[in-house]
Amino acid sequence: MGAKHYFTEHPSSVGESYGEHFLVASRFSKELLVAGLACAVHAIVPNLFKTTGSSKIHQLHSEIARGVRG
Repeated sequence: MGAKHYFTEHPSSVGESYGEHFLVASRFSKELLVAGLACAVHAIVPNLFKTTGSSKIHQLHSEIARGVRG
């Protein structure tokens, strides 16, 4: 098995090309980074962003479970 396998096996298993998977995973990454920053602010000022992190995780999990891509 060549190196290409490392880039294509998982995207193929979820019905995506490498490029499609890159875009979906990049969007998830961006959304989690923003939610993580909100959680960091919440750690300092607990009255801010009370549900931002958990809401984003629930939303993204729901998208994954339903097969929503992009």
